[in-house]
Amino acid sequence: MNGIYILITILVYFGILLLIARFTGGKHADNDAFFRGNRQSPWYIVSFGMIGASLSGVTFVSVPGMVRSIDMTYMQTCIGFFFGYLVIAHILLPLYYKLNLTSIYTYLGERIGRRSYKTGATFFLLSKMLGAAARLYLVCVILQHYLFDAYHIPFAVTAIGTVVLIWLYTRRSGIRTIVWTDSLQTLCLLFALVLIIIQVMKVMDIDLGGVVKTVQESGYDRIFVFDDWASKQNFFKQFFSGIFITIVMTGLDQDMMQKNLSCRNLKEAQKNMYCYGISFVPVNFLFLILGILLVAAAPMMNITLPTKGDDILPLFAAEGYLGPAVLVLFTIGIIAAAFSSADSALAALTTSFCIDIVDIRKYSERDAQRIRRQVHIFISVVFVACILAFEAIGSQSVIDTIYVLASYTYGPLLGLFIFGLFTKRATRDKFVPYVAVASPVICYLTDRLTYQATGYQFGYEMLMLNGLLTFMGLYLLSLRKC
Repeated sequence: MNGIYILITILVYFGILLLIARFTGGKHADNDAFFRGNRQSPWYIVSFGMIGASLSGVTFVSVPGMVRSIDMTYMQTCIGFFFGYLVIAHILLPLYYKLNLTSIYTYLGERIGRRSYKTGATFFLLSKMLGAAARLYLVCVILQHYLFDAYHIPFAVTAIGTVVLIWLYTRRSGIRTIVWTDSLQTLCLLFALVLIIIQVMKVMDIDLGGVVKTVQESGYDRIFVFDDWASKQNFFKQFFSGIFITIVMTGLDQDMMQKNLSCRNLKEAQKNMYCYGISFVPVNFLFLILGILLVAAAPMMNITLPTKGDDILPLFAAEGYLGPAVLVLFTIGIIAAAFSSADSALAALTTSFCIDIVDIRKYSERDAQRIRRQVHIFISVVFVACILAFEAIGSQSVIDTIYVLASYTYGPLLGLFIFGLFTKRATRDKFVPYVAVASPVICYLTDRLTYQATGYQFGYEMLMLNGLLTFMGLYLLSLRKC
């Protein structure tokens, strides 16, 4: 019966997405609609939708499970996120709008050189493809385990079907449709989150005051860590890393910036960034509260919690401990989060490949649209291939490794943009790819050697070191002032 609930929920939800795609796309199937939404997207719709795009299906199942291992210290990073969004709003967005960019990596070509441009775009394509496919893979695994295994449907069919669904509603108008579907998906995600918390409160027979008391007495309510510099959860590491993570994973990410560049003008894009930055903090706080409530509810319901934190929420929802309503809400939540992050990633990867690699601007509009459609299909196929590769490896640690790899690949992007924005020097462009590859390699070796020698583990601050090494390499190669 649980499988039927999940299947009906998916079909209804997808039908709504197709209707939105039909109404928002209309006759707007040209490349400008696909890449920039004809610069007609309302900023408040973009802002609301970006919440769902940031909170992937992995976030929906992972953040509640974090509390058992790191308490609520993730909030330190979230606070840093907000200040990172301010940097984006006042430094990067004015630049992107001034240059009227479609792909943000075009800036690297104009400022530094063609090799730098191609290097930045390639690092984005690699990082985004692996990261987005990994997020979608975890959602496919959940659906496979709780639904499709019962019908003896192979995992490959689940993966292909999921990607095909996303391709269907993004294929015509791309970002023009996505800013609206993301808003629906954000609404569903937040609605599901709040109602699941309310249902858990009912099961535990507590009110809001009881929630506060449960959190305080849980032993997991620690947010700030100032007294342990060796810990990955140290406040200063988390806070400043949160700032730089936001800058690179939003401000230097074509996926997230493409939505901002669809706003009517710079001021509206900045409003979007303010609202989005503020809202991101309380949403993650609610996920952590849910995690504490689930951990507290388990002994009351005689439930043995799984070893992995990622399995806690799926266990409560899919096994029916909280009733069929929560099962439906959980399904909506992870599908909304997964589709919201994957559809925008698919559009961004298509945009970057078309503009940065193929350079469809040199073709006629008719040929450019044909190439864009072919690239969109190609990227979708690669998506499926990556998901199936993760399944073949079949290890959760591989996903963790992919995320670490993705954070490493953003370091060279950070260094490239800092060099371009904050110096007036030129560099030897032909050597830039070598610097961009050497920096993460040096970072990895530094991390291993430091840990073996001192026991110190680098956390998110590795991103800053990676960017600094890239910047230093470019600066040492610089020849003259521009």
